[in-house]
Amino acid sequence: MRILLFTGKGGVGKTTLAAATAARVARAGRKALVVSADPAHSLGDALDAPLDAEPTEVGPGLFAAHLDNRALLEGAWGELRGHLRTVLAGAGVDELVADELTWLPGVEELLALGEVQRLAGTGLWDVVIVDCGPTAETLRLLGLPEAIGGYLERLYPAHRRAVRGLLAGIASGKTGAPNGSLDWDGAADALGRLAEQVAALRAMLADHDSTSIRLVLTPERLVAAESRRTMTALALHGLRVDGIIANRMVPPIAPSTWGPAARWVRARHAEQQEVLGELSALWSGCDGGAVRVVPYTAAEPIGLTALAELGDEVYGEDEPLAGADAPPLLSVRRTGGDGIALDSEFELALRLPGLDRRTPLELTRIDDDLAVTVGGVRRLVALPSVLCRCEVLGARVGTDRLAVMFRPDPSVWKTRGATRTGPKATP
Repeated sequence: MRILLFTGKGGVGKTTLAAATAARVARAGRKALVVSADPAHSLGDALDAPLDAEPTEVGPGLFAAHLDNRALLEGAWGELRGHLRTVLAGAGVDELVADELTWLPGVEELLALGEVQRLAGTGLWDVVIVDCGPTAETLRLLGLPEAIGGYLERLYPAHRRAVRGLLAGIASGKTGAPNGSLDWDGAADALGRLAEQVAALRAMLADHDSTSIRLVLTPERLVAAESRRTMTALALHGLRVDGIIANRMVPPIAPSTWGPAARWVRARHAEQQEVLGELSALWSGCDGGAVRVVPYTAAEPIGLTALAELGDEVYGEDEPLAGADAPPLLSVRRTGGDGIALDSEFELALRLPGLDRRTPLELTRIDDDLAVTVGGVRRLVALPSVLCRCEVLGARVGTDRLAVMFRPDPSVWKTRGATRTGPKATP
């Protein structure tokens, strides 16, 4: 079972290429589901078929659907908000304030990703292909499970043990209702289900054997620059990019052709080839192989026949679900000393494609985590146990790589299982 997410800057053709990939898979005799998680649904237009929230067979072995965020909000999340509003109102919180407090930013995207996982879990299809929103929205979407999961892991267990009985008492005391504890029980159980769902989403995205991302772009300098930043951000989140597709490549023109249109085509072709060369060097340097190229065609590919032909042109004889393997995001090596010597030194290396010295970067040590912020995208990286007893010595930024140096902290280095508390040094 494979889950393949297509993303790219708005207008680069990701919807068309997601549909073309699904059509190519279905033509090979396998079952494919392509779903749109983009709020501006255009998947039905590309397939030339009416779609709704339930998967519809639009061709032999090919199913499609538009995710309905409104219906998802009114379902499981509506139940949880109802429980929490009851508890907060019982504690004396104004009804309007309680309504605001129970709204979780990004919940629509989180529920959409959960629906993708549910559809994949049915086992009805060999691949689920997701037409995601533009890159900025996709980064927020794919980062949500880890962000929300981190908060739930830190807050929910203690919250449930220590506060559950207290809030139940407050609710029953304020409202005079004997079932105040039942209100909190319902909220706690709903939070538990949310925590389990978030954990499952994190596991799905971290499974590089089944889940990967395909980046679609047009060979323009501004788009290529955003794509580099996107690759860095996706790697920072521990997500696997298995391919890059350069869409709308202008074909070469015969030297004998002259005129203003010919000059424009030559200039455009030359610029695209230069950008494509830079992207190819970046991608091959990440062990990604070749960038797939899609020519600019006169006719827009609409409908199953045109999409299947486009899929054949994109992938040729290759397997459309196969992609480049991503090396590990994080690696640790000793660079000095041996054993438990205090003069030991260690290097934590983060593989971040697209990173260079011009990329805005911020590092902060927070307890046993390293907070890495690259281009406005932040992630807490859990440090291996040996580095939890070390201090940050410095950092180096290289091409596609961030290296952070550590040395033993004498106060805890030789204490087995010792951990620090409180904030730590910032490199």
